[in-house]
Amino acid sequence: MVISDNTRGLILAISSSLFIGTSFILKKKGLKRAAAAAGTRAGVGGYAYLLEPLWWTGMITMIIGEVANFVAYIYAPAVLVTPLGVLSIIISAILAHFMLKERLQRLGVLGCISCIVGSVVIVIHAPQENTPGSLQEIWILATQPAFLAYVAATLSMVLALILHFEPRYGQTNILVYLGICSLMGSFTIVSIKAIGIAIKLTLEGISQVAYPPTWFFLSVAVICVITQLNYLNKALDTFNTAIVSPIYYVMFTTMTIIASAIMFKDWAGQSDSDIVSAICGFITVLSGTIMLHVTREQEPVTLPGTVTWYDGEHIKAIEDGHYILLHDSEYLDSYSVLAKN
Repeated sequence: MVISDNTRGLILAISSSLFIGTSFILKKKGLKRAAAAAGTRAGVGGYAYLLEPLWWTGMITMIIGEVANFVAYIYAPAVLVTPLGVLSIIISAILAHFMLKERLQRLGVLGCISCIVGSVVIVIHAPQENTPGSLQEIWILATQPAFLAYVAATLSMVLALILHFEPRYGQTNILVYLGICSLMGSFTIVSIKAIGIAIKLTLEGISQVAYPPTWFFLSVAVICVITQLNYLNKALDTFNTAIVSPIYYVMFTTMTIIASAIMFKDWAGQSDSDIVSAICGFITVLSGTIMLHVTREQEPVTLPGTVTWYDGEHIKAIEDGHYILLHDSEYLDSYSVLAKN
């Protein structure tokens, strides 16, 4: 039985989601343990999690998942592989329900079902992969005016987020950290796809090692991955996992599909019905992630008229002359307020 490239990519993408979904939970628990032990959270610049074995277990699990995802991009187009990342959200949501006590409500279950249905539609109507024959072809695609314009616009937004918005809104607005991750992630996927094709061609006897574009794409991938990990850790440590996972998926998937469509022209040769069906499937997936997001418990908000601060263990506040202790939501499922006259 001959297995098509798209089928190989599909199997690898599903396996990748299982590992990555699990890694979110392991890393989250590792971050919490490290913060409890050292008193400095990753969200405020701490790096104690680097000494936490559970965090490294999560990292290893994520690396396995990313390797499977990496190989999947060699065989299948990004418009097929990337949306299937929604399965990692479902896995993390279910595990978070049991392991982190971040409750998954009934509408959240419906969101999971919507994600699965949308993923099936995308798989059915995904375009067949048109793999470039050499790295030179990929370089030509990467230097076309349309993609260069995308690169310039994306890098401008990343710099604005890092230099202007992060110092002011990073701890209060989740879109800052995840915006940086998602924008850089679109470059990561494009670079990884180029590297994967270079490796595939090299294994087939057409060496790509001597070509400068190979090392250029490798350098871009390394820089982007490090940047993503840094800001994803900050997002996970600052905000609820139930919020981070779906928003990151939506933003990352959208940016990746846009970048891939511009550079690789994934939709070229597809019928209008297939394109519309795939878009509808993607919208269904997005709807499912939104349902997962809105039905999960939110972060505790600052009470009106209070002055708050973080002492390394708890959030404390003064309201109307009374001392208040707000238990940090990173450690408890919901917060309680203890007031003293």
